[in-house]
Amino acid sequence: MHFQRRSHLAGNRGSLWLICLLFLMLLPPFTLPLRAQLLVDFSLQRTLYIAYEPLLATVRITNLSGSNLLLADVEGKKWFGFQIETLDGRPIPPIDPNYEIEPVQIGAGESITRTVNLTPLYPLGDYGSYRVRATVYAAELGGYFSSPAMTVEITEGRLLWQQTVGVPGINQGPGSGRTISLLAQRLPDKTDLYLRIQDKNAGIVYCTSRLGDFISYGKPQVLLDSTNAIHILQNSAPRLFVYSKISLDGKILSRLSFNAPKTRPNLVRSPDGSVGVVGGIPFDPHATPPPNQMGKLSDRPVPLPTPETSLSPVPKSKVKSSSKGNPTPPPKTTAPTD
Repeated sequence: MHFQRRSHLAGNRGSLWLICLLFLMLLPPFTLPLRAQLLVDFSLQRTLYIAYEPLLATVRITNLSGSNLLLADVEGKKWFGFQIETLDGRPIPPIDPNYEIEPVQIGAGESITRTVNLTPLYPLGDYGSYRVRATVYAAELGGYFSSPAMTVEITEGRLLWQQTVGVPGINQGPGSGRTISLLAQRLPDKTDLYLRIQDKNAGIVYCTSRLGDFISYGKPQVLLDSTNAIHILQNSAPRLFVYSKISLDGKILSRLSFNAPKTRPNLVRSPDGSVGVVGGIPFDPHATPPPNQMGKLSDRPVPLPTPETSLSPVPKSKVKSSSKGNPTPPPKTTAPTD
């Protein structure tokens, strides 16, 4: 009886080992330790974006295979791309699935870095959260290599100002109108100002540009000139202002910074239709201050008192000397009492 029980147990163990061996043999080659031969890192500037804002993804690919690798499209498999899906698992395919990327040669131990704007490549205009990862296909290693996933949230900012205008020189019809919107995006430590220009009828978004920080309790000033170019003056920090001039195609034509030590600058429209800034002191925020620049005497810090300077000097005529030649300390005084 004991012998039969041992034989039965030994047979079960042998069958279990056979099943495990067959399972390992059926696994695809790239799921084994080969996956460590190509390292893919993926990073974003932040995880919260406004719809249609440039979403810049930086991908770093490191060759750990020990030999040179040629990354290229093979049999319809793209060597470089992204996997994007909603949090419930719905995949987001690229707008153009037949995109082409030039092959890249990576030496052993070397790395390459690419920065890609995902906004024009994938339909990410719907508000919500998306899971994004970068993928690289290496034909010589026989499989795909992916980065860890990151979650990105697409939101719509708070609308501050909106106006629909025509485009000079274009007759009324498709492409003749532009809707200009100023949006505020609240972040944990600051508030950003955005400008969006779009043709709602044609479904075209010309830009969603970040104009920088602004103080949320003061609304930015907006004026249009005779060509419908957009002029914006925003309060970016206490006593600091930023002026932007932007065309209806979303191109930034001018950017100036103003310091306002006493009075606030303002946008003013002239009788000829031009717009300019009145007040404030223009300056270059990126300029390096000149060396050895001496500040005003009033700007210098007051020196801390020392034991020699903190006591009031006593005239020599009022100092009485003792028999030992030491000055007699002044008498103690007490505060008057009620």
